[in-house]
Amino acid sequence: MPPVFAHGRLRLYLLKLLDEAPRHGYEVIRLLEERFQGLYAPSAGTVYPRLAKLEAEGLVTHATEGGRKVYSITDAGRAELADRGGELAALELEIRDSVSELAAEIRDDVRGAAGALRREIRAAATATATPVEDASWAAAKEELRRAKQEWKEQARRAKDESRRAREEAQQARRQAKEAQERAREEVIRMAGQLQEQFAKSGGVLGNLAGSWLAGATPPAPAAAPAGAEAAPKADAEAGTGWAEDLTPSGDAARDLDRLLDRFRDDVRDAARDHGITAAQLAQVRSHLAAAAAHLADTLRSAR
Repeated sequence: MPPVFAHGRLRLYLLKLLDEAPRHGYEVIRLLEERFQGLYAPSAGTVYPRLAKLEAEGLVTHATEGGRKVYSITDAGRAELADRGGELAALELEIRDSVSELAAEIRDDVRGAAGALRREIRAAATATATPVEDASWAAAKEELRRAKQEWKEQARRAKDESRRAREEAQQARRQAKEAQERAREEVIRMAGQLQEQFAKSGGVLGNLAGSWLAGATPPAPAAAPAGAEAAPKADAEAGTGWAEDLTPSGDAARDLDRLLDRFRDDVRDAARDHGITAAQLAQVRSHLAAAAAHLADTLRSAR
């Protein structure tokens, strides 16, 4: 029988269960059994060591209630869960497939047992001159009936669980896509604010402003000082559609890293090409600190 959870996936699913609510170890085991409709139940020797390892890594913590350890997810655990949203959606599909495989094995076992029972009954009937209508015959028929009923119930539960897992996976993919769009829109909005601030300062900041917008119309910059070059305005117009060449990968965290890498490269190129003074550096630091705080708050609230 193939493993129910691939390597490292049980760890991710434990974080999901603890994100739903604080739970003690026995409750985690019971929930896993329910999610698999009774077809799979991990042992305490499987679950408790993994909870202890998650706690050692700072992803979960525990409190003692009534002599039991009640585990809760930490902010670091929620951050890992959010970063692995796409992987969690794939895991839901894997669970659906595992339930289907387990149900198929049970069905085959029941069929095999039923077939063997029929053969024994036929052999017993053939060996006697009269039909077997005693208590043994009735018990054999009842056992066969129960086996059939159990298989039908297991198959029904497996089908329901498969449908539920598919719906949850679809919802997780939609949520991941929405989170990616929200993150990109927030980056673009913050870029517009930074552009407006940078354009007023002139010099290297003005040159940098145009590279920050993605598909939005840049705000009107402040009037340039007498004798200043018109490069900031031209650079801003050239920056419209910034990062549109970065095709979304479907992984919001990866796409955000790519946007941040592009922004860092643009800043470095502008500083290298136009130079930067101590006063401009201080102003850049202030703007970036405000932008970083705002973006971090936005990403935290998106969870």
